[in-house]
Amino acid sequence: MSENNILVINPGSTSTKLALYQGQQEVMASTIEHSQEELAGFEKITDQLDLRVKYIREFLKDNSVSIKDINSVVGRGGLLKPIPGGTYKVNDKMLEDLKAGLQGEHASNLGGLIADSLAEEAEGKAFIVDPVVVDELKDLARLSGHPLFERKSIFHALNQKAVARNYASDIDKNYDEITVIVAHLGGGISVGLHHQGKVIDVNNALAGEGPYSPNRSGGLPTLDLANYCYNPDNNYSDVKKKLLGAGGVVAYLNTNDMREVEKKAAAGDEEADLIYCGMAYQTAKEIGSLGPVVNGKIDAILLTGGIAYSDYFVSQVKEQVSYLAPVKIYPGEEEMSALAAGAERVLTGQEEAKTYQ
Repeated sequence: MSENNILVINPGSTSTKLALYQGQQEVMASTIEHSQEELAGFEKITDQLDLRVKYIREFLKDNSVSIKDINSVVGRGGLLKPIPGGTYKVNDKMLEDLKAGLQGEHASNLGGLIADSLAEEAEGKAFIVDPVVVDELKDLARLSGHPLFERKSIFHALNQKAVARNYASDIDKNYDEITVIVAHLGGGISVGLHHQGKVIDVNNALAGEGPYSPNRSGGLPTLDLANYCYNPDNNYSDVKKKLLGAGGVVAYLNTNDMREVEKKAAAGDEEADLIYCGMAYQTAKEIGSLGPVVNGKIDAILLTGGIAYSDYFVSQVKEQVSYLAPVKIYPGEEEMSALAAGAERVLTGQEEAKTYQ
């Protein structure tokens, strides 16, 4: 077992997940919940830094973990500028961009800030791994149809790349030797084409491209959307909410709990079944659209995320796309172990930490 003690931090909007790893072996883990009342006094998400660090220190103390024994602290990467995938050492430029919210306010912006704060005391190294802004798109994939609207790469990079690496390991290959389509099925759905170690095409799940999902509308009829935006009764915040947060399944069925939707469908609720099957249908279309990019030469299609636990959903997607390549299921999310693995690869010399500029 590796002797590297790695502290992993994954901040969410109302929680902070943390885990201690020895190499890639989890030793302990916890989730610190933050009440809305507690967070209400902070104007910006990054203003919560001291509060979150305090709770992490208390957790370590309560579990008799000396911060001096930690070799590395790795945080979930935030909305930085577009960068290639990999493990990045936290530096001053990164801290500046995280504090400024370069591409928007998001809880993950705290990841690198917390890692830096704790690593300084630990005299260890602070990293982030495969943030959501990983951008390895081929030039053709950036074209949208109008020069004012370039397609962007924002997706579930951490889990997608971790799952692709796991598949490569399962077949005794390296990540840069395989070509796979990975579909992350969660609150948002992102479908990426991984080719020779890079995600060369993927829908922007944050901005609502691609399939509709439990709470995102996905790609809508463009002119109808424009007409809706110009209705004097609507404003920007209303439109944004309908696209991100109050769109997709929750807009149709007033719930974003897919277990509840599947239960209703199984009980004979035709509308629930239609909407659930529609999400699978659109996911399959998104997967199929990536096949021609590599002339159909795909090693496997990998389904991951929370919805990948659903046999009903998975069976529909498999039925429609299995002609392209074998379909493999990696349910759930591997974010914590993926963060630890990214740090471990650098600490053991398997790869070099990249520099954020």
